[in-house]
Amino acid sequence: MIGSKIEIRDPLYGFIRLQRGEQAILDTAAFQRLRFIHQLGLSYLIYPGATHRRFEHSLGVMELSTRIFDIITDRSNAINEASHAVIPEDPARFLYWKRVLRVAALCHDLGHLPFSHAAEDLLPEGWKHELITRKVIFSDKLQEVWNSMEPPLRPEHIALLAVGEISVDDQVSAWQGILREIIQGDVFGADRMDYLLRDSLHSGVAYGRFDYDRLVQTLRILPSPPIPESSVREPTIGIEEGGVHAAEGLLLARYFMFKQVYLHRTRRIYDLHLADFVKEWRRDADGYFATNVDEHLALTDNELLQAILAAAREKKGCLSVLARRITERSKRFVLMYEPAVDELRQNADAARAIAAAAASEFGGDAVRLDTYTKEDEPFDFPVQEREGDVVSYTGKSQVLGQVPPLSVNYVFVDANYRDAARKWLQQNRECVIKSGAEQETSSGRSEDAI
Repeated sequence: MIGSKIEIRDPLYGFIRLQRGEQAILDTAAFQRLRFIHQLGLSYLIYPGATHRRFEHSLGVMELSTRIFDIITDRSNAINEASHAVIPEDPARFLYWKRVLRVAALCHDLGHLPFSHAAEDLLPEGWKHELITRKVIFSDKLQEVWNSMEPPLRPEHIALLAVGEISVDDQVSAWQGILREIIQGDVFGADRMDYLLRDSLHSGVAYGRFDYDRLVQTLRILPSPPIPESSVREPTIGIEEGGVHAAEGLLLARYFMFKQVYLHRTRRIYDLHLADFVKEWRRDADGYFATNVDEHLALTDNELLQAILAAAREKKGCLSVLARRITERSKRFVLMYEPAVDELRQNADAARAIAAAAASEFGGDAVRLDTYTKEDEPFDFPVQEREGDVVSYTGKSQVLGQVPPLSVNYVFVDANYRDAARKWLQQNRECVIKSGAEQETSSGRSEDAI
């Protein structure tokens, strides 16, 4: 028997209760490490309250996943054929998978690098933090924890729900697909809900708030929206008609959080400065973070911050210059240009044209181009109408169809050139954008001719 049940106070959900055996996960080095991984990277340099960590987020995802599980499997809510077809009738199997879900939610972020997504591109080609999470889940230390539980949990089941990784021989059942969707779902995933609520709370902004309690209470297992020329409608997580506005609130909250917080121009340049520092700091490893489990677990924000501060104090050398761009506000690059809507209509690559021209004027090391575009699939999910019919969301509302794609186009310049760059931009902005548009048109004509 491992310990007794414990409670943790959370600012979002009140008391979070861990079941017997689950607290053993919290005691592992893999999970305690998350206390030292900032959820929003260096965003606390812009939003001072955004110092929360992956530790509390993981606990929150477990709590929210459990609430969703209890709602969608409640017999009074599971009244359609889609839910009857997937919810196990065997009590032992039902409780086993509920335990796997809670554990997977706790473990879904174990592979995050220092400063979370800010360092995501600093892994060798083909790697991402989800693959490291899988390696940690299968590690010997955590295997001891899985074996100590009653009944023992299989790491492949935990990894399946946590990060979606399966072996080539595995077949994902409809039930497992629903459980994976509870954590990872693009629309109603607990991971997404929690990070929006938690990031909004700690950043001190209202953009990420939505009526999550109403949303969770109206979630149901429903047949998926109909696909043209197909009669197959797989079970998925949908919503009752009364929760549609809460669902729209969630998806709009995500859009505004990306625009106002996650893609904030100052946060973006700090991410670029952090990546530049790590590449130089890890030069012996080709600028990449380690994918070995032991090395991964030994590295947190603390070690990286210590290296940054030590380099900044040196006041000499390339590493010191890169570190001081993070530690001294006056040293970081500043926003030089962001295209207006009419400029993008004239030249879709206006930012790239400006960056190239500015690099010729001030030097390539003094200019940074930062572009990001997230082309989401059109949001669609099943809606159960009050009369009982299940329809597609897109057939009921066009609210989310009006949300533009998430994108930014920033050109940053070394702070030493701030005034000169502003003056240069005033004099050359229009002609550079126009010239770039003409070159693009000419190139397109040549390609068409070929």
